[in-house]
Amino acid sequence: MKLDILAIGVHPDDVELSSSGTVLRHIAQGKAVGLLDLTRGELGTRGTAEIRAREAAESAALMGALVRVNLDMADGLFQYNPENIHKIIQVIRTYQPEIVLANALDDRHPDHGRAAKLCADACFYAGLAKIETFDSTGNPQERWRPKAVYHYIQDRNLQPDFVVDISDYFEKKMELILTFRSQFYLPSADEYSQELSTPISGEDFMAFMRAKARSYGRDAGFTYAEAFNVARTPGVLNLFDLV
Repeated sequence: MKLDILAIGVHPDDVELSSSGTVLRHIAQGKAVGLLDLTRGELGTRGTAEIRAREAAESAALMGALVRVNLDMADGLFQYNPENIHKIIQVIRTYQPEIVLANALDDRHPDHGRAAKLCADACFYAGLAKIETFDSTGNPQERWRPKAVYHYIQDRNLQPDFVVDISDYFEKKMELILTFRSQFYLPSADEYSQELSTPISGEDFMAFMRAKARSYGRDAGFTYAEAFNVARTPGVLNLFDLV
């Protein structure tokens, strides 16, 4: 299965929080999109790895993603090493995405920036013929390098390099976020009422998400937007592709 976009998150809800509006927009355009989670988020204060896996599967189905893969790296303790780079390369070569979305280049959570470099470098190395990887049946994989890696902005309000209009998809994005009942404020999620609170579990966090999307959309004339950074300058063939 070849994908147009592979959206990667180090934690199971990273994509939903920061780039799911963009994903929904491209799925609506007929693009093939898949998700890759590096860890199961087992160090999270609320819920468990098993609960988050169920929530992630529910979100992927609601989103319309064609596949969701989890590499089961150690949450918080994953390393930038050959083993983890090879794991990501295998996925990239399996699905051959044209575009990869990855974690923020810098953020409050130390996993995010570390994952951003790990994924971006794996995308580069996936194009090197002398790095050998094998598919699930043991056959050698062909090299593949995505055309672009875009880093979605997460908790910190970084200066974006570009934004994507998600105005028509914002409410669906919020619905996707709330499939992670164990993590976020949902009045009906009584089973988690005794869990410890976190910076993202309060009702005010949902208001923050809405305000953030409005703020990033404002300069571009969009009601709601998601913001991205690039490590490599992108090019366009047509000035009218820039709004």
